[in-house]
Amino acid sequence: MLFLISNLKFPFILQIFNGLNLFLCLNNTAGVPSDDRNWPPFFPVIHHDIANEIPIHAQRLQYLAFASWLGIVFCLAFNVIAVSVCWIRGGGVKIFFLAIIYALLGCPLSYVLWYRPLYRAMRTDSALKFSWFFLFYLMHIGFCIVAAIAPPIVFQGKSFTGILSAISVFSDHVLPGIFYLVGFGFFCLETLLSFWVLQKVYMYFRGNK
Repeated sequence: MLFLISNLKFPFILQIFNGLNLFLCLNNTAGVPSDDRNWPPFFPVIHHDIANEIPIHAQRLQYLAFASWLGIVFCLAFNVIAVSVCWIRGGGVKIFFLAIIYALLGCPLSYVLWYRPLYRAMRTDSALKFSWFFLFYLMHIGFCIVAAIAPPIVFQGKSFTGILSAISVFSDHVLPGIFYLVGFGFFCLETLLSFWVLQKVYMYFRGNK
């Protein structure tokens, strides 16, 4: 990931990633070495071992949350693809760079701010880490809702593949409009999955307290 970012020549993005990497090293309170990276297998960047580190009764819920995190990563990646198609068809380069920034920031921040706290909360049964997860996961759900709607706030909202931007793009070009509608569907699915995860985690948290 860092290699790809360096090729894109975004120095401020590199600084953010370096800061996140330092945060991962300093905020290691769960007893997991920060350099014990094992996922993804072909290019390990994070430590992730649900089968061996999460209690058996919580593993299914953790896998569900992991699917939610992979879902937002996929949504942001597809958002870049759809916006790229719109840009090629004359949508303007600014929305393309915004989509890139959303993806480069959204993927690592979602992991650091809510997925990893939940992973550690499941391991240690820490109320503080559960609270941290709930706070930022609600922000994550809000982000997904905004992305699915794509209100015309920044650059006519076309940097997100939401329903409003899809309608606007469809009136100009059919192909980008189709991509935007598919992206809107993905953000809707991610929003529904996120609400489900939030409900399940809350029920698990209340059941353990």
